[in-house]
Amino acid sequence: MPIPYPNPAAEQLRALLAKGDIVTMPCCFDGMSAKLIEQAGFDLTFLSGFAASASRLGAPDTGLMSYGEVLDQARNAMHAISIPMIADGDTGYGNPMNVMRTVKGFARAGCAGAMIEDQMAPKRCGHTEGKRVVDRSEAIERMHAAIEARASDDIVIIARTDARRQHGLDEALARAEAFAAMGAEILFVEEPYSIEEMRTICALSDAHHMANMLEGGSTPILPPEQLADLGFAIAAYPVTLLSAAMKAMTDVLQNLAQGRPNDDHLLEFSELRKQVGFDEYHAKANQMGVRTR
Repeated sequence: MPIPYPNPAAEQLRALLAKGDIVTMPCCFDGMSAKLIEQAGFDLTFLSGFAASASRLGAPDTGLMSYGEVLDQARNAMHAISIPMIADGDTGYGNPMNVMRTVKGFARAGCAGAMIEDQMAPKRCGHTEGKRVVDRSEAIERMHAAIEARASDDIVIIARTDARRQHGLDEALARAEAFAAMGAEILFVEEPYSIEEMRTICALSDAHHMANMLEGGSTPILPPEQLADLGFAIAAYPVTLLSAAMKAMTDVLQNLAQGRPNDDHLLEFSELRKQVGFDEYHAKANQMGVRTR
């Protein structure tokens, strides 16, 4: 029976994973960062909850963004690109019925995948203090709801567990194994503490595995080739662009405050216009006979 709401982006993501090569996935936080990722030649991005909360709210990733705000941020980012994008669905924003609504909403918006996790609400960034997970039965209920939603609205389900810190690796592996048996296509065991733990995670099942390369976090930062050898299919960089952008803006603001020039920190204005899309806009407008001056 055909899925009532097919999703070309989900099929695009599955085809990318089927190639068997590790996918390097810089994470975005808005339309401009998503556009730069595609312009740089990457094939996949992810709307980082950490980065989106910082960008949209100027606030930490501590469950402050609502489902509607995340969905709106995802739509804005996707409108700027043609590559597939995964959305961070956090805990699903409530009970299993909320999880289903969250997953369906992301699918109908055109997201290639939705990540659902087993943290207690309000969730926390996986490498910060204060995070706790629900018990295994509730985590399985959430994932069952996500899988059920996929039956009518196609989307790739990324199953995340944060149980490693609170309950140990064995509990995290047990949850991930249960998620895979239910039909989750990508497994994300957050916060392994060593290369050996990362290897153990990837040996768990034939599902695709995602590694979280958060600079300064608890997990070893490894090159994509080594991650591939361990068995990972996706290398995610959740805050790399946000951190780089914030450092650049901080440096420029300090220069402005002290009266120093910023020439070495800035794009040429012509390149800035090009990357934002002015050249493409004017070319299309001229083709259509639209006056732009």
